Amino acid sequence: MKKLLILIAIVPLFMLGGCEQELLNPNAATSEDVLRSPDGLLGMVVGLKRSFSVGATGAVYATISANGMTTKELFVINTGNADLASLEAGAQTLNNNNTFVRNIWATCNVVNANSQILIDNARNIPDAATANTVIAYAHLFKALSIGTLAQFFEQLPVRTTTSSDFLAGKFATFLPRAQALQEAITLLEAAAALNVTPTPLFNSKVGTDININQAIQALLARYYNMLGNHDKAIEAAGKVPANSRSVFRYDALNQNPVFRVSLVNNNTYNGVFNFGLTGDLAPDPADGRIAFYLADNPATNVKVQGFFKSDTDAIPLYLPGEMLLIRAEAFARKGQIAEAIAELNKVLTKDNDIYGVNAKLPPYSGAQTAEAVLLEIYKNRCIELYMTGLKLEDSRRFGRPNAPSNERSRNFYPYPINERDNNPNTPADPQI
Repeated sequence: MKKLLILIAIVPLFMLGGCEQELLNPNAATSEDVLRSPDGLLGMVVGLKRSFSVGATGAVYATISANGMTTKELFVINTGNADLASLEAGAQTLNNNNTFVRNIWATCNVVNANSQILIDNARNIPDAATANTVIAYAHLFKALSIGTLAQFFEQLPVRTTTSSDFLAGKFATFLPRAQALQEAITLLEAAAALNVTPTPLFNSKVGTDININQAIQALLARYYNMLGNHDKAIEAAGKVPANSRSVFRYDALNQNPVFRVSLVNNNTYNGVFNFGLTGDLAPDPADGRIAFYLADNPATNVKVQGFFKSDTDAIPLYLPGEMLLIRAEAFARKGQIAEAIAELNKVLTKDNDIYGVNAKLPPYSGAQTAEAVLLEIYKNRCIELYMTGLKLEDSRRFGRPNAPSNERSRNFYPYPINERDNNPNTPADPQI
């Protein structure tokens, strides 16, 4: 992360899904000063990245951890970690006060709100190219926050309300997740249309860890795929080069949260042998991704490697293999089996991945039917995209056995108690 003064949440949420209040520090710049200043606005971009990706309350740690427990790709070492244990058990054991559920909700809504503030004020930057890049980043993170919530909740607010609205009895409203994902896509399409070139000023303040135009296409491909828009998913994924790199970068001050919070102490959680996959989904023992992600240990539960070996390991925003598997899935669902197998084979035979996620396996030789190919695609998503926070969404989309005793312990999460206590528009919790 860039080391400069940032305002992580210029307008923190008063209520964890909808409302905002301004907390002033007499020794700090006012909100108006920040929003009129190029340095302040660029600092807010850094704040979006940091809010989303750093610390135990950030969305990166919360989503990877919660998803891993719910889909049984991780296990709780010490069941005294009650919030993790309740995610692992799932069903009615997971309640509205779970810390991970609350953190996913709160962080994504804070990032959503602050992204909108950036969109509304970026034109205060005199240089149009820099302003456009700030707008594109704000659209990216607003879409990412909405899309992330849509992976875990049946409904969600996509527009936050002010503290004045809250006091006037106007509360945040909810959209079904499919409509929310369409909102995220609309934001990303608007960002893509800008086709920005980050300026030296922007890069010096924010950094170059995220390739903004490629990241926009990658998230478009992800969300198109979630909504079943196969042609658009194929097109967007095809625009992301195999050597595309967009990461959340960490250092000694802003540490890799999965390693620092959970893996360094061997007392929180760790990986499951063979990614938790059994039967037809079990990986080939020769699969090179086993050694990349999991320590060589014959025990049932194993140590995670991959992007979580140290405080300074970067965590990708997306993987090149995800783009190939999106194309494979979309082709398969369109009935274009030969094209689907061709994309799948790029994953199976890959030996030059930019991050080292290489299966190094022979091409697919199974049945050339949509059912068989989609099963192989799902299997490879479980392996290739291990601990990316995407498996719960994948498990539902591929119609895998559901909660509580099979491959996932929940279908969707309950709404946080903070939201329910303050927002009468909060929907009923899903049964499971």
